[in-house]
Parts: sequence; structure tokens; C-alpha cells
Amino acid sequence: MTEISAVLDYTDDKSYVEPLIQSALLKHLPSITFLPTPTPTSEKLLTWTSYESLDFPTLLSSPKTSLFNAYIIRKALIRKHYLLHTIETYIRKCPESILKTAAPVSVGFEVDYAEFLDEALVEGYELVESLERNEQVEGGGEGREWWILKPGMSDRGVGIRLFSTMEELQGIFEGWEEEESDEEDEDEDTPARSDGEEEEKDTPVKEAENKSTGIITSRLRHFVAQTYIPPILLTPKESPTKPTQGPRKFHIRTYILAYSALKVYVYKNMLALFASKEYTPPWDLQDSITSPSPDLSAHLTNTCLQSGVHDGSVIPFWKLPEIFDVEVGTVEGWYKQVCEITSEVFKAAISGGRIHFQPLPNAFEIFGLDFLVGEDGKVRILEVNAFPDFKQTGEEEKELVAGLFDGVVGVVKEFFGEEVQEDERMDKVLDVEVGGF
Repeated sequence: MTEISAVLDYTDDKSYVEPLIQSALLKHLPSITFLPTPTPTSEKLLTWTSYESLDFPTLLSSPKTSLFNAYIIRKALIRKHYLLHTIETYIRKCPESILKTAAPVSVGFEVDYAEFLDEALVEGYELVESLERNEQVEGGGEGREWWILKPGMSDRGVGIRLFSTMEELQGIFEGWEEEESDEEDEDEDTPARSDGEEEEKDTPVKEAENKSTGIITSRLRHFVAQTYIPPILLTPKESPTKPTQGPRKFHIRTYILAYSALKVYVYKNMLALFASKEYTPPWDLQDSITSPSPDLSAHLTNTCLQSGVHDGSVIPFWKLPEIFDVEVGTVEGWYKQVCEITSEVFKAAISGGRIHFQPLPNAFEIFGLDFLVGEDGKVRILEVNAFPDFKQTGEEEKELVAGLFDGVVGVVKEFFGEEVQEDERMDKVLDVEVGGF
């Protein structure tokens, strides 16, 4: 019998995630041995750790015996400005692709300091022309075309802002610089501790209340501006036990397994993540749009930005018709679009000459893809996240995350010569041969 060993050290959300992975491994590979570090005696080795801890030279030198839980290069997907370029390039090659309408119009640019913003947007004519048209619109922001600003290499909603004019965009960058300057002054005025003790850490609730979405522009440089897609809003059904709530914005979190080179699976048990407040249109925020910390809680659906318990913010996707005024057929239609878009996104990534996405036969990775449903019923892809934050799903839906790892191990055990059974939770949306190994 082939000896199978595993090094399991999932540092992110360790207490939440690692027991779920271990349970899935023991279910599908009951004879597996868990090791603190790799040993040369292992015939087959699975390493499931943080990206920074992976021994990539071993991965490359042992394609038949070592299986790793991340690809080495996948910038084409997980960096917003790279994803923009990936999709744009693919659309030029395949103009009939669903990505032509499933990706918001986007403009990428680089800027270090607010004073250089005009120069940074020289080639962003779609954005500049839109902002110029907005200046001519009478009656304020309601008739304007709105845009979303996103740092290319941030996550968890950090740095996201809304704007509709060049003045507002300029003000956002200037506000970040003022905030950075204030923080530097505070650091200089704060005496250094000499007692050798650590600062007292905030409690989890206090951390949530103090979360900031500000950034330091010069450290990130890469930005993407996307047209604001008016979202479809869902209103909870009337309940005798709860007061009627207004419509809220949401996005779909979809977990994807990419395995070997290359099979892609959509985990069918998706999530709907809701904003913490009832929806208000962006022009209602106009007075505070350029402040360092505007209240975007009606727009940002990232649960990590929400304070306290995420009551009603995380809903299993297939329960939407039970809780909200939406038809089952409508929800099924959204899922079909998610599957088609996911397939095309990975096709786009491998069509780029494998410069920024390199799938390997002895690796797999779980990605979290975020989708927005527009008020027109069309699904748009927002971003691709590596090592998604599973803990934000919460304790109530922990079984959904457990099912994901069960489905993932049920697929990747093929690497160890185990028979793979069909799993209705794992929809294969792409199966192609990527050569060069």
C-alpha cells in the first residue's frame, strides 16, 4: 500500500479551518499520516499550509509524489489590475465570450501621489470622458455615471470608494495623503515603550468598530476604476417575529477548486453576502464622498467590515427564495451564469501565454470568486481571491465550509491513485490539458 503523509498547518483562521480540512482528509484518505514537517521517507506527500510556507522547489522537483495547495503564479486572477488585463486581452481574442458583458467597464492606472493623478489617467479616456460628461449633468449626482475605485492589491474592502467627478476622485487621493500625514505625526508624538510588554490588544468587537478602509497610496500604486453597476436588491419576506426590513445590496461568494492543469470546479453551495444597512444610491453619499472614512455600509458587502455578529448578512445562496422575494428559477439562472463566467475567466487566464497564471499537475487551489447581480439580472464578476477568509462565513454556516473541503479532498485524492466518486456539490466547469510539463 502506498504511504500517504500530510503536513497540515493552515495558519489563516487556523482554529476554524484546520479541523475541517483534517476531517475531510481522514474521511477520504483514512490511512493518511499527519507530520509536523515533510520527511524523505514519505512515498506521497500532501502539503496544505499558507502560501508563504510552501516549499515550491520541492513542488517543482517532485511532480509525481508531492501535492501542494496553491499554484506558484496566479497573478492573472488574484490581482485586480492583472485580472482587468486578462479579461480585456481575452475579449479581443474571443469577442463572443460572456466576459464581454460579465465584467464591468474598467480602467487601470498607476499613481503614487495625488498631484500626479492627471498624468496617470492620460490613457484612461473612458473614465476621463465619463467624468467630463458628469460635470455637465444638472441636478447633482443622480443623473451621473458613477464609478468605483479599488486598489489593485488590497482585499477585504480596503480602499474602495465611490466617485462621479474628477474633483471627487482627486479629493479621495488627497484625503488619504492627509490621513497618512496625521498618522505619521501621531507616531512621532507617541513615546516608545520601554517596559518590554506588548500593547494591550483590542477585543474582537472593538477591532470591528475601529476598522478603517483607508490606504497609503504610494505603497499600493495600482488602481482600478470600474463603472458602478446598479445592483439588484432583495427585500426580506414579511415575518411575524421580525420587523420588515428594506432592500439590501448583496454579492455572491463562490468557492472554486482549480486542480492540476487544469480542471475547475464550482462548489454549488454558494453564499450571498449582504450589506449591513438598507440600500441607498451613491449620490446620497455625495457630501462625504471624499472623506477618509465615508460610510459605505449600504454598499460594501464584505462581512469583515461589519461590526459585531453578522446577523442576516451571510445567507446560503439556495435559501434566498425562502427568505427574500425572489423566484427559484431566477436564482437558478444566476447560478448558471456564475458557472459559465467562471469557466471563461480561467480560460482567459491560461490563454495569456502562462506568464501570470501557471497551473501545475501536482497543485490545487481554492479561490473565492465574488459576483454581483445587476438590476438587469445579469451576473458580473468582481474579483478573485486567493486563500479566502472562511471564518467570515460564521459559525452558523460552518457546515457549508466543511462541505467545501470534503468536496475538494474528494477531487484531489485522485493524485494519490484513489478513485473519485461523483459529487453533486462540485460542478466541473472546465477540463483542459495545459501542456509544457
